[in-house]
Amino acid sequence: MALHVVAAGALIARPSCWPWALGSLLADHAALTAAGLWPRSRLLGANWTRLPPVSAARGEVAITIDDGPDPHVTPRVLDLLANRATRVSFFCVGERVERHADIAREIARRGHSIENHSQRHRHDFSLLGPRGFDAEIRRAQDSIAAVAGVAPLFFRAPAGLRNPFLAAVLERLELRLASWTRRGFDTRVSDADAVLKRLTHRLGAGDILLLHDGNAARTRTGGAVILEVLPRLLDALEHAGLRAVTLRAALR
Repeated sequence: MALHVVAAGALIARPSCWPWALGSLLADHAALTAAGLWPRSRLLGANWTRLPPVSAARGEVAITIDDGPDPHVTPRVLDLLANRATRVSFFCVGERVERHADIAREIARRGHSIENHSQRHRHDFSLLGPRGFDAEIRRAQDSIAAVAGVAPLFFRAPAGLRNPFLAAVLERLELRLASWTRRGFDTRVSDADAVLKRLTHRLGAGDILLLHDGNAARTRTGGAVILEVLPRLLDALEHAGLRAVTLRAALR
């Protein structure tokens, strides 16, 4: 905003400098756009890409699972996690929580956290203004709280994309933005080995890992990739002496 004011003042005082003013504004917008297109960027505000140092010192990592609940995948994911006594954070879409309320309640009942992944997972989410952000995020807060009984503490933007208006909305709603340390691209990659390799490359304490129960790619046998990757990922964590926790637990 300050740059726009300075550019306007410069044009009024010296119209011949318009190439410099226009170039500065274009560079500014390009930088803001690039920051919004980089999910792990902190240029637009606070962003969890790793767990806090005190959590990492305890040997903790966070597995986060996006885009659910999915009636065909999420129950099986819950069973896999229960077999290993592991708790994770599910970033759920508000309208899917409403549609599959019984699954959402089961997620909460088993001790996992349900966080905010917007109400509708709009593909144009990053193009919204303050009112659009507020409506999408606030409605998801209400949907999740009504079903699960606990309001989310964290928000993750659809595809991780955002713009400069988001930070103020999250602050007003008392939400923390969380992205990830690495992801397996398991909505596009159907090779479980490749997904696991991405997630475990340089695996270490404090990492935030991203998988999907909703919109998951399918393997050759037709199953969701996460169902093949998750048990092997938990084995890798155990072998490395790491423990998976929810993002909420990492706050303590």
